Amino acid sequence: MRLNTPPPQRSIASNKEVFDFLESAAKKYGIEFWKPGSGIIHQIVLENYAAPGMLMLGTDSHTPNAGGLGMLAIGVGGADAVDAMTGTPWELKAPKVIGIHLKGQLSGWATPKDLILHIAGKLTVRGGTGAILEYHGPGVHSQSCTGLATIANMGAELGATTSTFPYTEAMRNYLIATGRAPVARAADEAKKKGFLERDEGAEWDDLVEIDLSTLEPTINGPFTPDLATPLSKFGSFIKEQGWKDELTAGLIGSCTNSSYEDMSRVTSLAKQAKAAGLQAKVPFLCTPGSEQIRATIERDGFTEVLQDVGAVVLANACGPCIGQWKREEYKGEEN
Repeated sequence: MRLNTPPPQRSIASNKEVFDFLESAAKKYGIEFWKPGSGIIHQIVLENYAAPGMLMLGTDSHTPNAGGLGMLAIGVGGADAVDAMTGTPWELKAPKVIGIHLKGQLSGWATPKDLILHIAGKLTVRGGTGAILEYHGPGVHSQSCTGLATIANMGAELGATTSTFPYTEAMRNYLIATGRAPVARAADEAKKKGFLERDEGAEWDDLVEIDLSTLEPTINGPFTPDLATPLSKFGSFIKEQGWKDELTAGLIGSCTNSSYEDMSRVTSLAKQAKAAGLQAKVPFLCTPGSEQIRATIERDGFTEVLQDVGAVVLANACGPCIGQWKREEYKGEEN
C-alpha cells in the first residue's frame, strides 16, 4: 500500500516534453506555472487566486468552483480563452439569473454537497443552461467557504454558466487562513459600500426556495447526476429498480470532494470504523486536492487514520474522477 504517493514518475517522464514547454513558455510570458503534483487547478485557484467580486475565465467546466469565494468564474472553450488572453473583448449571450433563496440551517449528516445534489434533482441537468445561479438568503451565511465552492462546482452538472454568492464571514476567514488578509480587508471595504451582495429589490428570471433544515444526505445517480434520492429512501429505491445492492469502491477526491473539510469528514468516519473494528472491504482511494491539503492532512494525522482502515492516499490530482484508474476487475460488466 502506498501513501502520500508522489506524482507518478512514469507520467512525468512520458510527458516531460509537454511540461518543459509549458514551463518555459510560462517563464517567457510571465505566467505562473504549477508543476505536476501541485494539485487540481480548481483547488489551487480557490486557495491562491480567487477573490470576491472578481471575474475569471477558465478552460474547464468546473471553473465555477472559484465562485465559492463570491466571484464569477466561468468555464469557456479554448477559442474564448485565447480571445481573453490577447485582450480581445469576450462576448457572451446575456445569461438568465436564477435566484436560489436559502433559509434555515443544515442539520445532522447533511452537508453543502447534499444541498447541490438536491438542487440538481429539482432543476435537472438542463435546468441551469444559459443561466447564472445566484444564491442568497440567511442560509448562505451558515455555509463554509469550501462548502460554497462545492455548490458552485457542481452547478456545472445543471448546465449553469456559473454560480455565485454574497460575501460572507466564512469567505473572510478562508482568505485570512490562506494568507490573503489584504484581499479580505478589501472585500470588507467593498461590502461596507454596498457591493458583493445582491442589489436591493433584485429580480430573477426564476426563483427557487429551499429550507436547509429539511434536507438529508442525498445520493445522485446512477446513470445521470440529477436522479436525486434521499438516503432514507435509497435502499427501497434500489430494490424497486432491481439493481445490485453492492458497493464496489469508495472514492474521495476530485475538485468537488478534496478540500480539507471533505477530508476531515471522511477521516471522522474512518475513526468510527476503526473503533468498531472495521476495515475497508473494497478499494478505498483518497486524492487530496492540492499539496497544501496533502501536507495539512498529514500534519493533522488524517493520513494515518485513513491508512489504518485500508485507504490509499494518491497523488494530488483529479485521479479516478477523470479516469486515472486502471480498473480491470469489473471489465465488461454493466456499470
